[in-house]
Amino acid sequence: MSDAANPILPSQIESRVLSLPLPELNATVGELGQVESVSVTDGKVELVILLGFPAQGLLQSLSESIWEAIKDLPGVERVAVDIGWKVQPGPVADPGAAIPHVKNILAVASGKGGVGKSTTAINLALALRAEGAVVGILDADIYGPSIPAMLGVGNQRPALEKGPQGQMLVPIEAHGIYSISMGYLVTEQTPMVWRGPMASGALQQLLAQTLWPDLDYLIIDMPPGTGDIQLTLSQKVPVTGSVVVTTPQDIALLDAQKGIEMFRKVHVPVLGVIENMATHICSNCGHEEHIFGEGGGQRIASDYQTQLLGALPLNLSIRQQADGGCPTVAADPESELSMIYRGIATRVAAELAKSVGQTSAPIIETTDD
Repeated sequence: MSDAANPILPSQIESRVLSLPLPELNATVGELGQVESVSVTDGKVELVILLGFPAQGLLQSLSESIWEAIKDLPGVERVAVDIGWKVQPGPVADPGAAIPHVKNILAVASGKGGVGKSTTAINLALALRAEGAVVGILDADIYGPSIPAMLGVGNQRPALEKGPQGQMLVPIEAHGIYSISMGYLVTEQTPMVWRGPMASGALQQLLAQTLWPDLDYLIIDMPPGTGDIQLTLSQKVPVTGSVVVTTPQDIALLDAQKGIEMFRKVHVPVLGVIENMATHICSNCGHEEHIFGEGGGQRIASDYQTQLLGALPLNLSIRQQADGGCPTVAADPESELSMIYRGIATRVAAELAKSVGQTSAPIIETTDD
């Protein structure tokens, strides 16, 4: 029971909770959320906290940290913490360009092909969903769409439904996320022999004519490179943030730098770098080796004042599960690899939540230099 001479003040508790650091997210609770209510009755503290990002994986550790932060206050005997979240829309320079029902748009890009960008994009989408978000993914690789096969629904076709823009495509749901792709509209044997403007026009149609449900995040799996489609996306769509996927190889890092520079030129925030194939662990003896180089992702993140969001090993199961239509986070949600993806998803979502506090959105522009 609280000491009558030193009553527990809700303001004391709120102050301690808001200043509580979240080391893995480089932020405090107050920077990523708010205390909705505090009540103290006979030594029992009841807290309701609302975060700005989905945080299913943080519930237990955050509750324990809150107890550690307030347990030394006089009279505190126990605590009950109710943690929820509500994802807010990111800043938009031109509200007229916003995609209806989509709060945040995240571009997943790479400077070159073969670094595992699409595999990362689909597992990131599934990880955000596992954390408690409503998520969609748009396959912007017009020439080589792979998302339908990775989700195991490559043989399906989207339904048509009347919407604000006339007949609109209904995204296909698989493993709890919503997807649209040129791969749903053509057969595997139909190559996209299109010039750049045709591909850009197809992307704009997919963006404008998809009837998305209410999404917290729309992941856009970008094609590799820095060409027409990337510029179209940057000019026509209010992208909230981006992540760049690379491998530790020097040549991949050079191309990843081009990807970062592209986003900077069009004023799209780069939230961080994801390093694929960081290490190889021998399936026979367990020896770990940096066969493609070491520390490349961290170096490029440091050079561009961003962060390394996570590093994934070269692992056969990641490829097998994606090829089989059930990516890692869906196939084995409790595995170590899935936890790495979920950690990356939490860091990405937290960075996007920080951007909501901006007073103005970036203005999209392109330059020739």
